[in-house]
Amino acid sequence: MNVNQISVFLENRPGSLLAMVRVLAEKGVDMRAFSLAETSEFGIARVIVRDVEAASAVLREAGYVHSVTPLIAAAIPDTPGGLEQTLSALNDAGVNVEYMYAFVGSRQEGAYMVFRVTDNDKACEALSGAGVRLVSQEELEQ
Repeated sequence: MNVNQISVFLENRPGSLLAMVRVLAEKGVDMRAFSLAETSEFGIARVIVRDVEAASAVLREAGYVHSVTPLIAAAIPDTPGGLEQTLSALNDAGVNVEYMYAFVGSRQEGAYMVFRVTDNDKACEALSGAGVRLVSQEELEQ
């Protein structure tokens, strides 16, 4: 079960992030989660959206270099140790977490955590086996 992330490559200069976000906003793209990583010369905006195909088309038309990457998303219980349980399941399965970020789900769900891992299938199996609820792209599109 995968969730698709759009990674947009941006120059690290004032206004470039605003310009990209503005393009998405003007075309009605609904962002569900957002993460920004940077170096001295460029940044990578990582975005989870409701409609990946539409967002990708908008970015392509505006001239943004971007890619779509399948990730794992899980509903993390809003309790002490919720994230620890999730990371333990991945660690026990020998799955390395390359990066992760969170965004708020419904009050009942707590937080959603998005993981870029070395093996999506193995991660899904490990998390499901540990009782962690995986989140689908379709669920995020609702």
